[in-house]
Amino acid sequence: MANDNFFAVWQNESPETFKGFNEFVGCLMKNTGLDEKTFQLIYMAIQASRGAIGSVAAHAGFAKKAGATRDEVKGAILLTLMTVGINGVADALTVALDSYDRT
Repeated sequence: MANDNFFAVWQNESPETFKGFNEFVGCLMKNTGLDEKTFQLIYMAIQASRGAIGSVAAHAGFAKKAGATRDEVKGAILLTLMTVGINGVADALTVALDSYDRT
């Protein structure tokens, strides 16, 4: 179980809370007033500022699928320099661009 994806474990161990969380996320995505690309770029930048590298990688791919360019993904990560300094960029920039390139 140690190598399993967190979301797969969560869905298996507590399907009701997993479903509820996904419904909540879907509701947020529909009611932010943002298009999918902008939502993904903002969310990715927030996660980069938190050091959530796995989330950055996933959402870089989601941003690309929503029409974001590589430069937009890079810019969203670099923007975190203004709020959290080098920490968000140091870990997240390479992960985001690698994920974008693989998607």
